[in-house]
Amino acid sequence: MMSALSHDRPTPSSSAGTSSTSPSTSTPTSPLLGETPPVVVPTSSSKPPTAKNLSPHAASPQVAARPPPAPKAERARPTIRASKAAITLTPTAVERLRNLLKSPTPQMIRIGVRNKGCAGLSYHLEYVEKAAKFDEVVEQDGVKVLIDSKALFSIIGSEMDWKEDGLSAKFAFKNPNIKDACGCGESFTVGS
Repeated sequence: MMSALSHDRPTPSSSAGTSSTSPSTSTPTSPLLGETPPVVVPTSSSKPPTAKNLSPHAASPQVAARPPPAPKAERARPTIRASKAAITLTPTAVERLRNLLKSPTPQMIRIGVRNKGCAGLSYHLEYVEKAAKFDEVVEQDGVKVLIDSKALFSIIGSEMDWKEDGLSAKFAFKNPNIKDACGCGESFTVGS
């Protein structure tokens, strides 16, 4: 019985009766399976090898998968540095906010900006129980003030103060971003 892999080579029993001196009857001999190292040919396509790409003949060159990419070196994570607060509070404003927090219903103040007045924008203060999802929280001397996310660019860099006189008591703002304000001081315009 003849093996499937040995059909290219003449067996010793079949070649014993024939003469090997005739050049026309000699067959080229191929090495047996396992005598030569396998040949691996890298593929130029980006697809991984599949059963369809592989040759059924063991002696034919086969397609190998590309090696995995080298791992990238981890970058050092940046350290968080303290940054300047979006708004600063004067000592009188801090004291007034502390008194509001000591009241029977402690509340925080959210600072916002509304479209109102001659110049276009006006400060809007409201009492809230807790911060909204995108509010900026500014804490100074143990007092928290919330800034509405939509008003942040109009207010950034401002100073909040508490002013009392014979006719009124209110929070006043010194905003370096103001380019124009109305005569009464209720509304302002922020330059771009």
